[in-house]
Amino acid sequence: MISTAAKTLRAVGAALLVSGTMTACTVFPTPEAPRVMDFPVPLGLQESAISRPQSLRVDTPFASEPFNSTRILTKPVPWEFQVYGGVRWRDTAPVILRDMLVGAFRAKANFRDVTTDTGPGNTDLSLATEITAFHTVSQGDSTRVTVAIYGQLIDNRSRATLCSDSFIVSTPAGDKSIDSVVQAFGSAGERLAKEVIDWANACEISPN
Repeated sequence: MISTAAKTLRAVGAALLVSGTMTACTVFPTPEAPRVMDFPVPLGLQESAISRPQSLRVDTPFASEPFNSTRILTKPVPWEFQVYGGVRWRDTAPVILRDMLVGAFRAKANFRDVTTDTGPGNTDLSLATEITAFHTVSQGDSTRVTVAIYGQLIDNRSRATLCSDSFIVSTPAGDKSIDSVVQAFGSAGERLAKEVIDWANACEISPN
């Protein structure tokens, strides 16, 4: 015969084992997506014949959820976002957009120096942006990539906004496959970079 005390101990031990097992299940990390995509710096940008003496810092864009993530987003209907499965960006959308713009500005060489907000140095100007779209939109059999930002060119000494504007680009994907979608993101990024660089170069900047 098993005593009442022994039965109680066995019951407590079993409960602790189950509890420990459930706790252990929560500490495993979420599996990584098997494919990691980049938002590339546009190729073929020619160095500008016009060079400004000011230095420029490109700040990491502000973005609210769901844009502030590594997920590749689609919006099949106006009221719902979904994500592409098994794939992600190499970093959050604000970081990859910032890195693309930095690379594009450096390639064009419009400004004396171009840095990111993670660098320790001071600059004359800052490019501050906000992401308002970074996703695909499907209509029937067609899929389009939409990237939209609001940008401000700021004088770092006076903190005055020198120029501000909204930018939106929309590029069709060849088909609905993730490879075509990512290629369309790259084409949209190239168009966006050219528009932002031309706008920043045309902004009237008073000498300090």
